[in-house]
Amino acid sequence: MNNTREVEVVVIGAGQAGLAAAYHLRRTGFEPERDFVVLDHSPGPGGAWQFRWPSLTYGKVHGMHALPGMELTGADPARPSAEVVSGYFADYERTFDLRVLRPVDVRAVREGTGGRLLVETSAGSWSTRALINATGTWDRPFWPRYPGQQTFRGRQLHTAQYAGPEEFAGRRVIVVGGGASGTQHLLEIGPYAAATTWVTRRPPVFREGPFDEDAGRAAVALVEERVRQGLPPKSVVSVTGLPLNDAVRAGLESGVLDRQPMFDRITPEGVEWNGGRRVAADVILWATGFRAAVDHLRPLRLREQGGGIRVEGTRAVADPRIHLVGYGPSASTIGANRAGRAAVRDIRRLLAEGDPVAA
Repeated sequence: MNNTREVEVVVIGAGQAGLAAAYHLRRTGFEPERDFVVLDHSPGPGGAWQFRWPSLTYGKVHGMHALPGMELTGADPARPSAEVVSGYFADYERTFDLRVLRPVDVRAVREGTGGRLLVETSAGSWSTRALINATGTWDRPFWPRYPGQQTFRGRQLHTAQYAGPEEFAGRRVIVVGGGASGTQHLLEIGPYAAATTWVTRRPPVFREGPFDEDAGRAAVALVEERVRQGLPPKSVVSVTGLPLNDAVRAGLESGVLDRQPMFDRITPEGVEWNGGRRVAADVILWATGFRAAVDHLRPLRLREQGGGIRVEGTRAVADPRIHLVGYGPSASTIGANRAGRAAVRDIRRLLAEGDPVAA
């Protein structure tokens, strides 16, 4: 017996981008469960925010934009951001009756029948005319590989596993990565650790002064050009630089943010550079970012030779039924909001014209 359910649109992921898309679907006349479904593999509302470490309080979060149609007001800046944002997302889902199904693991999206897509999940299958992929990056932490890595006798962990600075008390810690997470980890760990060492592949670039709209547009344009070319997207922060705030200034002055070039190998006791310099360590913390979680789209063969999915606006160039939101230039919270609206607008147009069949 075939238990495949038919809808017009499937949304995969209920983070900022997925909820923004669901909101615009609802607002333009699509009914949840009848016309569209939102599938989320997380245990509860909150997207990737629900997994952030407790010491990342809401007051430390920069650039968190409200979801469309409902502001986040009165949040206590001292509360963990995971609690604040998860509660806000839960209220949002209830307010707009988005009926997110969770936990549902999407295993594969493949070609269906009659020009439709087949979405195979742990909760059964859906046949859809269009798909909005909003799976973000949290599920694909990037672990670089270095010679000798498997010989290290200490602990290795990624930002995705970071639970707070207390667990590093009295430890010698090497933090790898020049992004915002790396600097945040160092500033938190510094007072607890016996010693910290910061290493990055490229010298970090610190940005002074306000980040205005023109600078934001220029940064997004650089990331956008990569996805147009079918290259793996970089984060927006990789082209904007790191904000030089009071905490970062203090870290630079104290030496906690004394950046060292990337080591050449890992040893059982720590790391080593060509030329013989060594640093002993108990922990290596890889603050090396994340990659787009799009493996479930592999059966559709959307990847270009450059390794990424070529995207125009939000639409995958190789298949106009697929929209990627929260991908590349729309990975910021405000970008995710705009991408959700743009994807729904495009899907409405395509559905009105007839089933959009892959080129």
